[in-house]
Amino acid sequence: MRVFVTGATGFIGSAVVRELLDAGHQVTGLARSDTSAAALTAAGADVHRGDLADPAGLAEAAASADAVAHHAFIHDFSADFDFAAACAADLRVIETIGAALEGSDKPFVISSGTALLQGGRVVTEEDTPAPGSFGEVRGRSESTAVALADRGVRSASVRFSPTVHGLGDHGFVHMLIGIAREKGFAAHVGDGANRWPAVHRTDAARLVRLALEGAPAGSRLHAVAEEGIPFRDIATVIARHLDLPVRSIAPEEAAAHFGWLGHVVGLDVPASNTLTRKWLDWDPTGPELLEDLEEGHYFKN
Repeated sequence: MRVFVTGATGFIGSAVVRELLDAGHQVTGLARSDTSAAALTAAGADVHRGDLADPAGLAEAAASADAVAHHAFIHDFSADFDFAAACAADLRVIETIGAALEGSDKPFVISSGTALLQGGRVVTEEDTPAPGSFGEVRGRSESTAVALADRGVRSASVRFSPTVHGLGDHGFVHMLIGIAREKGFAAHVGDGANRWPAVHRTDAARLVRLALEGAPAGSRLHAVAEEGIPFRDIATVIARHLDLPVRSIAPEEAAAHFGWLGHVVGLDVPASNTLTRKWLDWDPTGPELLEDLEEGHYFKN
């Protein structure tokens, strides 16, 4: 297949590009800078210059491809990040690509997250964000994409674990390590029993490829290798590698200690991958999160 990939030079997207190329597919990646374009060329992919604010360009690239994998999202982890605006921009991209693919039966895979679902229990691929919840804002992109199955698009949503880990990760775990260094201790909220799912970057990329190749139209898939790791276990490994103590903080202290991450560190969001395994021949084989932390590469800078 000729696959158009947005977010093609990001942490997950670049792994997806490599996975697709290694499987014999052709890839065209969206690049908005010379640096991104050079990285795609070096990887063996073609380049489509543009960005998410260019609907005509996105539609053209999507229509000329056999499949689309949408992994770009406006990530700005500053204090004034407008999450709702970023979600609205993402929804516009999905609507644009969906219109370009309508009636083609082409695969269209988008990115979402398991942490958007109601916590406190093991959620499945059949669960959706609760009405009026924080997750529903981001979930509009997913529901729009899934609904494209009724318009002749083989759409699917890959819900990534809150922790997609591996060499080069600058996501949540990397941030937690930085906060521990700054504060002088690794913290968890309350008893730290709240659980986070995790998946290695290579396993996540393989799932995206399998979804493009054969996911059922309108399906929701869970890029989850570990159903839920107690947060205190993550904090404990971080503390040991940094030679720092581990401390419990009260929920009301989370925002002051973790900044904007204070809204997510206490979430209990375990997730199942049972249906994903049933629908696709996906068997995670990468290292688990705590094993990956023990490798030491997260602590080298």
